[in-house]
Formats: sequence, structure tokens, C-alpha cells
Amino acid sequence: MSRTTEVLPSKTGWWRNKIRLGHSGRSRLLVGALLPALVLVIWQLLGQIGLISRLLFPTPLTIADSFIALIASGALWEHLRISMIRAAAGFALGGSLGLLFGIAVGLMRSVEKTLDPTVQMIRMIPHLAVAPLFVLWFGLGETSKILIIAKGAFFPIYINAFLGIRNVDNKLFEVAKVLSFSKLKQIIRLVIPAAMPNLLLGVRLSLGVAWLGLVVAELMGSTSGIGYLMSDARQFSRTSVVFVCIIIFALVGYLADALVRFLERRLLQWRDSFQGK
Repeated sequence: MSRTTEVLPSKTGWWRNKIRLGHSGRSRLLVGALLPALVLVIWQLLGQIGLISRLLFPTPLTIADSFIALIASGALWEHLRISMIRAAAGFALGGSLGLLFGIAVGLMRSVEKTLDPTVQMIRMIPHLAVAPLFVLWFGLGETSKILIIAKGAFFPIYINAFLGIRNVDNKLFEVAKVLSFSKLKQIIRLVIPAAMPNLLLGVRLSLGVAWLGLVVAELMGSTSGIGYLMSDARQFSRTSVVFVCIIIFALVGYLADALVRFLERRLLQWRDSFQGK
């Protein structure tokens, strides 16, 4: 009997916490949707009474009609699929190289002195400055587009991997020496877990910059993708389609960021950090 009475309160408390978290999540969602909903209502009213130009600022209902038409025709899904493949390929290439270089520079001061000044100079070159060169070197195919995206994805992970390693407590490396850890074992068992907060921050920033790089890549001589769809609509003054493409960029970028934040909450549950009041 004593065991039963001990277990039941804990289960009850677990369910209460679950319900409380569900209510707080829904309330947070409602509060977050309040401002966008208010903006859309005011925008629709201003468009209907003619205070704003419907050509330059089509109403939300007109944008919704264009969105439905693009889905029905299948054009939106096809262009989105191509853009997602490009963004994923560029992020995988740039992010993996950024992680490898960041770990190497963070672990070895000789590599830092040799490599980091060059990397920092390249980091300051804007996307729009190198995009024409990439097109000249690699043509208008997928290679130039993926490399433009990879350039943007490289630096956030590189910098955060470097900072994450340099912020690791030096005593942990001394313990690794005592335990005779190899370099590979140090990286897997010590460096990556200790630098995980910085690495996940780097991934979040890298995804955002890669998505921006995708826009640059697809606006320059592309024949497919969401950026091309937006550029084509702009040329024919189909402003509602331009707004649809902007919304797609925003939604997909937000979902990618939300996925990384979900992983961050799962992987960093051990942190007892301030969550705001």
C-alpha cells in the first residue's frame, strides 16, 4: 500500500506538468499569432478602401488566392523541392567544412595562426560580390548555386566551433591526457559535447545565412526554385506571387530554426540556464 500511495502522486504530478506545459504552449502560440493577425486585418481593410495600392501591396486575400493557384498547378511544390535540395546540399557542404576547420583551428594554435586570418578576410566578402565570379568559374548550373550557399553556411559554424572549443574548461583536457585519450577520442568524447551549445547556435545561424544565400543564388540566372519564381513574377508585375514567395522563404526558414531549437532543448537538457521572466 505504501508503494502505491508513493507512486500515484508522482504520476498525478507528471500529468499536471504535462497539462500545464500544453496550456502554456497553446497560450504562447496564440500570443505570437496575435500581432500577425492584426496586421493582416488592417492590411486587408486598407486595401479594400483604396488607401494602399493593390498593385504594389495586394491584399492578403489576393495573396491567398495566388498561393492556392500555385499549389493547385503544382508549380509551388516543384520549385520548393528544388530550392530545398539546393539549400540542403549547400548547408551540408559548408557546415561540414566549417565544423572541421573550426575544430582544427580551435584545437591547434599553429593552425589558427596559419588559417584563421585568411578565413576572416574571406568572411568579410559579401555574397553579391563573389556570386558573379562563381557564375563565371562554374557556369549557371547547380555547382555555382550550391557553392554560394556553402560559402554562407561555412562561417557561422566555423566561428562557433572555434569559440566553443576555446571556452571548454582546460581541466577537462588535462583529465583527457591522464586517461590517454587519442585526438579522435578527445574530439568525440570531450570537445563536441562541451562545445555543443556553441555548435547548435552556429547551426541556427548557418541555416539562416544559407537560406539567404539561396535567394542570391536563385536570383542570378536560375530557371527553377522559389527565387526564380519570385524573379519571374516581379518581371511580369505579379506582386501577389512575389509575396507568396517571400512568405514561403519566411515559413521554411522559421521551421528550420524551430527544428534546431527543438534539438537544442533535447540535447542541452542538462543546462540550468535563465529562461526569462
